[in-house]
Amino acid sequence: MTRGGVVLWNPRSSLGRKPIVPLALLSIAAGIDWPWAIVDSNLVGDPVAALEAALRAFTGTRVLAVTVMPGPQLREALPVCREIKRRFPDVVVVWGGYFPTQHWEVVTRTAECVDVVARGHADRTFPALLAALEHGTDFGRIPGLAWRSAGSVRTSGRAEVPHPRDLPPLPLEAIDLAPYVRRTVLGERTLGYSSSYGCPFRCNFCAVVTMDSATWKAQSAEGVVAMLRALKARYDIDSVEFYDNNFFVSESRVAAIARGIADLGIRWWGEGRVDTLLKWSDETLALAARSGLHMIFLGAESGSAETLARMDKGGTLTPADTLALVARLDRFQIIPECSFVLGNPPDPEADLEGTLAFVRTVKSANPRTEIILYLYSPEPVPGELLSAAQERGFRYPDSVDAWLSPRWREFAQRRTAHSWLRPSLRTRLKEFERVLNAYHPTSTDPHLAGPMRVLLRGLAAWRWHGRIYRLPLELAFAQRMLRYQRPETSGF
Repeated sequence: MTRGGVVLWNPRSSLGRKPIVPLALLSIAAGIDWPWAIVDSNLVGDPVAALEAALRAFTGTRVLAVTVMPGPQLREALPVCREIKRRFPDVVVVWGGYFPTQHWEVVTRTAECVDVVARGHADRTFPALLAALEHGTDFGRIPGLAWRSAGSVRTSGRAEVPHPRDLPPLPLEAIDLAPYVRRTVLGERTLGYSSSYGCPFRCNFCAVVTMDSATWKAQSAEGVVAMLRALKARYDIDSVEFYDNNFFVSESRVAAIARGIADLGIRWWGEGRVDTLLKWSDETLALAARSGLHMIFLGAESGSAETLARMDKGGTLTPADTLALVARLDRFQIIPECSFVLGNPPDPEADLEGTLAFVRTVKSANPRTEIILYLYSPEPVPGELLSAAQERGFRYPDSVDAWLSPRWREFAQRRTAHSWLRPSLRTRLKEFERVLNAYHPTSTDPHLAGPMRVLLRGLAAWRWHGRIYRLPLELAFAQRMLRYQRPETSGF
């Protein structure tokens, strides 16, 4: 085949949010020697028209590479790819990202518009695929692919997670990042960046395990500092969101980064583990705070030690650890952002009630703690939770089209539950969350002014102190009028 061009497409992530930098696509672009262009649906009105124009700019073999997360991205990716394939039958459509990595078999078997699936990290897989297409050679021995052949699904396994030091630098000069600079609670000019791949733990409710197999590979501290300095110089950023799955794995690395950016005057956010951070010295936490560390996202997950053990949270995390860390972080003026997964089998009702009670205890230990509540959604990771869910009848959809139904879209965003959680318990969770978000309004919504927070807190005080959550209609009305955004949907 004649070398043509590659269109790297980022489907719309969600409605009403300022877009975030498509780092995965930039990483792919850095490693290919074909001409390429990026189309980001978050920046264009009509993705089909934008993709058609980008594809027509190339001659020869044309490849459409799509990064697909479950939920909103999948909802757009499937019908748009079908339309592109109708208009350009010879375009090679390649899907990668979390959804096709987790559900590669159902994508390969039932999404007729997808020619090849990239399983796992495609930094090396995709350039090798392009070379095979160009030279007309068999790509069956390239690790990390799945495809249809003679009516059956074939795969070459999953690709190895590459080390960032072995990859070329991101081609930031090739695109304008200005549209991605946004206002957050961190600052007026926030950009996102990812400095590592994966996480060294195997929590069996977490999608990261399917991507990285408990592997953590990180860019050097010097490389991270150089990147932030470049972004500061080019875009005058005042804040950074580190999108790493686990930014705080190495205390020495974070300390070196903190020292390297201390003079930049930026605020930053990252994700870490409770039990890891508990082992850190006061000196490192103080250094990170002085460098601008404003908030840490923490997977607290549950108020039950038994549930944490079933989640395979490393075998050491306990609810007492969460309480100890949130109280400790308050001494350094670092805000903990704790997420919880509720309704876990085998006893989802008791799990939900116990964790709701624990959330109140966390708020007592540190009222500034942000709380994010999700319902348990099984991930294809072997373990007690998945086995218990399957025993209760849980099954994944057997076609990609089925994933587009309202039920499975909500499932992908951890905002719905399955038959094992009674409707009355789901209602109780929503009502508790409504009262919680009113009495303790999130600090991650930069549009929620001080008087609005006072109003919400005043309206909810009697309910919070009296533990009266039923039918909080007045709070629902107030939050709607104030356009209140929960932490997980506020775009931060």
